[in-house]
Amino acid sequence: MLQSMTLKRFKDGLPHSRPPVKQRGAPEKYVLRLYIAGVTPRSTQAVLNIKEICEAHLRGRFKLEVIDIYQQPALAKSEQIIAAPTLIKSLPLPLRRFIGDMSRTEKIIVGLDLRKATNEGSYAHEEDEPRRPKRGH
Repeated sequence: MLQSMTLKRFKDGLPHSRPPVKQRGAPEKYVLRLYIAGVTPRSTQAVLNIKEICEAHLRGRFKLEVIDIYQQPALAKSEQIIAAPTLIKSLPLPLRRFIGDMSRTEKIIVGLDLRKATNEGSYAHEEDEPRRPKRGH
């Protein structure tokens, strides 16, 4: 009898019988991990920069975890961190990685899908110098 009631409830489509569904138009939550290497000026700057970006563009819609790879080397190994600071955006998909002190704000914003690139290879308000060609060996 209990089994038939459970099936009936599922067939009736009661809220507890379905997985949660994201509502249309609801802002997505961002899950970010920033891997740093101790308390260095570069690590400190990366933390400050990413917090500023998140507060300005993701207010109330993000979870930022700062992980010191010296304190938690197993986490760094499991995420295959090869340089620090490294920011990993695990949600929303797709997963993205950013390496550096997070000072290239516009590239971070575009990379987090908070703003679209203006055209292929360049970003709105980008003030970066053009990249120099690699020298042959």
